[in-house]
Amino acid sequence: MNEKQMAGYEAAKYVKDGMLVGIGTGSTAYYLIEKLGQRVKEEGLKIQCVSTSDASTEQAKSLGIPLLDTNDAPVLDICIDGVDEVDPQFNGIKGGGGALFREKIVASSAKYNIWVCHSAKLVDEIGDFGLPVEVLPFGYKHVVKKMEEAGFEPTLRMNKDGSIYETNNHNYILDTKYTNSKFGKDYAAMEAFLKGTLGVLETGFFLNRTDIIISAGPDGVKTIQNPNR
Repeated sequence: MNEKQMAGYEAAKYVKDGMLVGIGTGSTAYYLIEKLGQRVKEEGLKIQCVSTSDASTEQAKSLGIPLLDTNDAPVLDICIDGVDEVDPQFNGIKGGGGALFREKIVASSAKYNIWVCHSAKLVDEIGDFGLPVEVLPFGYKHVVKKMEEAGFEPTLRMNKDGSIYETNNHNYILDTKYTNSKFGKDYAAMEAFLKGTLGVLETGFFLNRTDIIISAGPDGVKTIQNPNR
């Protein structure tokens, strides 16, 4: 069993009968969904899930996991998702898989949030991964200009074939370096500026938004409790 599988399977233990569950997106969330599918089939686990991406939806359907539209489940018992980077203050960056807008909506509706990741995602300071920013296609170059004026370095995400990457919402992603931004290391100020910029839908900043982190590495599985939640 690889480390991501270990983390995903451990997180699945937190899901109980009767729960409404938000299921995330990405390589570690894949194993969470895999394990939930096993539990539905083998244990008769009775749950309903809200998915954060088309890929997770298709996987859940293939495993017989009952799904709900997010509009039919305004409050979830738990949301379990991956994270691209997280620091000791529980500031995270997400969006490597392009699902950050849906992930934030689903996470915000959950009473309890769990992040699952490989131990390499635990960092002293977030930022090396870059910050995904989801923007409307219409006028996105105006957003780029505003960001650059504030010291951000956005790059339009592209597919391997040279076409522009589109999210499941048919928007664009600006993968952004922010080390030279005028906001220094004030993540909340960065997020406020970006979300106040016309054309920006959401950022990949997930600041103090999880209750626990389940990470796995060469030394096994570790659970880290957020003392501020």
